[in-house]
Formats: sequence, structure tokens, C-alpha cells
Amino acid sequence: MPRTAEQNAALRAARQEVIQTAAVRVFARRGFAASTIRDIAREADVSVGSIYRHYATKDELYLALLDQAVAGLVALTAEISGEGRPEDVIRAFTARFLADVTADDGAAEFVVVVNHGVTTDTPPGTVERIVGAQRSMWRAFEECVRRGQAAGEFGSGDPAEITACYFATLGGLTTMRLALGAELAVPDVHIVLRVLTEGTSG
Repeated sequence: MPRTAEQNAALRAARQEVIQTAAVRVFARRGFAASTIRDIAREADVSVGSIYRHYATKDELYLALLDQAVAGLVALTAEISGEGRPEDVIRAFTARFLADVTADDGAAEFVVVVNHGVTTDTPPGTVERIVGAQRSMWRAFEECVRRGQAAGEFGSGDPAEITACYFATLGGLTTMRLALGAELAVPDVHIVLRVLTEGTSG
């Protein structure tokens, strides 16, 4: 009995997810330039031809990953800009981020792959594609910090500097997770948030 259009779409989506997961692992280990479609096919345990049925080039595959990153940044910006109590919003995001980093599901590798593309602009156009979304998210975070300071939830300090320190901490933890694996002592949420809450009575 032939598959329905819905079944074919589900199979295609599942295969794309397998390929993208493998690509993230390969790009994180080898870097974009040194990685090949053959490397990704081997990691995904699929044929090279199977990858080319979904992605015409390695660049196209990477840009599909980047689209996911941009969508995530847009969603995070909306969340941070919402009506919630600033401390609750940032605490919830921090908890999710730390859980993702400690899970062995490729989240840490994904962050590294995206950051590498931004710092090297490889493939070309990567910086233009994602930096605007990052800037919007950082500005939303700064404004959330300001609101939290006004409400007495966060300590004093330049919101832009606090934002830089906060995201530098998350980035450093991501890198350490890749280097140390399960040996990394991932800090508790309240430790990460000290850069925001220091000086408050809470």
C-alpha cells in the first residue's frame, strides 16, 4: 500500500532531523570548512545521495541550521520582551539553557557551530544572517535587566555590561561542556544569575 503524502512528509522531516543532528556534530568537531558531506553521511549512517536529496550543498545544509538558530533567537526575544516578571523570565531561560547544555543531545555543539559561523563568516553571509537577530535579543535582554533593576529584582550596574557578562558565562559553559563532557560541574541557576542579582536582598 503506498504511503500517504502526510507519511512521506513525516519521513522526510525525520530524515532531515537525522542529517542535521549529524551535521552539527561534524561541524562542531571539524569546523565547517574541513567537514564534508561524506563525513556527515557517515555520522548520520545514511548515504551521501540521501543527503543530496535533501540539501543541494553543504552550505545549504548549514544555512538550514542557521535558520533554526535565527528562529530560536526571535522566539527568545519575544519571550524576554513579554509581560512576565524579569527575574522569572531570565531564570526560566537560564534553567532551560543549562539543561540543554548538560543533556547529550547536541545543544552545546549547535551553539558552537553557530558561533563559529558568525566569527568566521563561513559560509559567506553567516554574519549578516544571524547578527541582527542576536542584537535584537541582546537589546531585549538589556531592557529586561533594566526592568528588573527598577523592580529591585536585580542589582545595580550597566545593563549592557551585565548582559555581556551573562552571555559570556553561558558561552564559556558551552565550550567547557564540549571539552570536559560529564566532568563539567555545571553551576546551579542561582550561581549563574549572581551577575544580575548581586547586591539585592533576595
